[in-house]
Amino acid sequence: MNEQQSGAETISTQSHLALKQMVERILSTGRLSRQEHLQLVNAFLSGYKLTEEERYLINQVFDERQMERLKFVS
Repeated sequence: MNEQQSGAETISTQSHLALKQMVERILSTGRLSRQEHLQLVNAFLSGYKLTEEERYLINQVFDERQMERLKFVS
């Protein structure tokens, strides 16, 4: 594995952890900021390669919001 591949994997791992932490916090507090919502929508719709787990995490937030279990906050 060369340094460039290792760097890309580190960024991917950091992004995955940040996404997971964001989703856990959103689901535990029941609050979703409009900025977080935009970040999740952008990640979901972008060309960024999401793992199956990342798509699942984002869908959890979208599902909870659709069922009105999450409140938008400023």
